Amino acid sequence: MGAVLQQIEAAKSSGRKLLAVLIDPDFGQDEALLERTVQNACMAKADLIFVGGSLLTSAAFDHCVHLVKQWSDRPVVLFPGSPAQLSVHADAVLFLSLISGRNPELLIGHHVTAAPTVRALGLEAIPTGYMLVDGGKPTTVSYVSQTFPIPHDKPGIAAATAIAGELLGLRTIYMDTGSGALRTVSPEMIAAVRASVEAPIIIGGGIRDAATARALCEAGADVLVMGTAFEQDPELIFAMSEAVHG
Repeated sequence: MGAVLQQIEAAKSSGRKLLAVLIDPDFGQDEALLERTVQNACMAKADLIFVGGSLLTSAAFDHCVHLVKQWSDRPVVLFPGSPAQLSVHADAVLFLSLISGRNPELLIGHHVTAAPTVRALGLEAIPTGYMLVDGGKPTTVSYVSQTFPIPHDKPGIAAATAIAGELLGLRTIYMDTGSGALRTVSPEMIAAVRASVEAPIIIGGGIRDAATARALCEAGADVLVMGTAFEQDPELIFAMSEAVHG
């Protein structure tokens, strides 16, 4: 087991919740903004820093990861939207399999393409069952992946999907409504998945305030991922950290 997965599983075992800050690689085009973002994340005691996105418009992905690692004292984890989003400067990569969809490229195709590079770079690969959940409007990830999200009010479907992922050997379950979603994964869905699997649960998308973050943690989330809301209000990370770690 790699160090990052060990950190996530140890936190789950002790009942401690983790906060991850998701950085859009396009931030790398504005290095001053990127540096402030990373510094705020570290000052707020975020546990992990994710880098990645569904639609990469900048060619400077590796440079962005290098800067994040240089300015951060937290583990840097890739959240790749494609096999191109890999970097030797990261500590680990979420090896995502989109188990909520039926697009073969995102179930195994991209993994075959990326696997030799992941191995050659020496990245810690964290086998992750990625589940896209309806967040109230179409998002970039649903468009790019060409898959339908799990209905917001169908916790049973989410639970069955998570069980299948765990039985296949995936080590974490990541439920996401996508960047810019109108709402996050419901506490009811998180509770249903928590009751069905032992794997750590990561939740992202649509988390905009501390009260929501607290409710998701109480429902059974182990790691909360904050992205767009943090970009819009850099100070929000401190309230989120207090809610998650409290």
